[in-house]
Amino acid sequence: MNEHSADAVWHVDRRCTNCDVARQLAPELVAEVDGRSSIVRQPRTDAEEQALYAAAFACHTRSIRRGTRGPDPAFDPFPLRLSEHVHLCGHNSRHTAGANSYLLRRPVGNLMMIDTPRWSSALATKYAALGPITDVLLTHRDHAAHGREYADRFGARLWIHEGDLAAAPDADSVLRGTEPIGIADGVTAHPLPGHTEGSVLYVADETYCFSGDSFYWSRTDDDIAVAESVTWYSITELAASLARTAPRVRFEWLLPGHGDRKRLPADEFARRMHALAGRTGRLSPRPIDFTALRW
Repeated sequence: MNEHSADAVWHVDRRCTNCDVARQLAPELVAEVDGRSSIVRQPRTDAEEQALYAAAFACHTRSIRRGTRGPDPAFDPFPLRLSEHVHLCGHNSRHTAGANSYLLRRPVGNLMMIDTPRWSSALATKYAALGPITDVLLTHRDHAAHGREYADRFGARLWIHEGDLAAAPDADSVLRGTEPIGIADGVTAHPLPGHTEGSVLYVADETYCFSGDSFYWSRTDDDIAVAESVTWYSITELAASLARTAPRVRFEWLLPGHGDRKRLPADEFARRMHALAGRTGRLSPRPIDFTALRW
């Protein structure tokens, strides 16, 4: 890379909404400055350059630029493998507030999409190249924007909880109540009202926890956190949901819609989930405030 060439200089433009996705993918190069992401150091290695390309192709506002141009499609790393069974979709959508989405591979060879990237027929073709996608699982209403389009493209079932059914009224499978629901071999939906009335936690193989916006890994706290300042439905209900659900779930990977991902031993996550339920139970309702999020 020619560090002196204007076309080789990475930067973040003013469209950035401070969603944190770039900082998750290139944490050594991107940081929060004055309420938005900023490139704090230019890449020095090929691996760092690749990390910025991943951030650029995930960014929902297309704010991460290399010189005057957008990123070269030849360097698009998505779907990006996170583990043997999970890929990060990238290409986050403006219509889901820039949320992350995932592909989960099942033992028989099919995949499930958890929440959705921006809609594109070309992207759908890339994702389907990994194998047949049989289910699109929506964690809650805020991430429902492209569910029907992807489900129809894949010939998949679209899932949502009844509490958020208005966001996907044509869903094929509707989750009901607050008790755990087995939706496939090794995959359980745990209704978790709080962030929204119909928020759902999906846990696979006692290993992968797709938490939507119910909780996430906060780098600031170095711990699991709830987004108390953007809890749309009820922080009191979220506390009750966590108290009910924490003893029932085991996982090693936390994979949220917003906020950072984390891998820890299952016993450690179990301890932290118990503590999170206790902390959330001591919170009081507060006005919505996006600037108060602790990424």
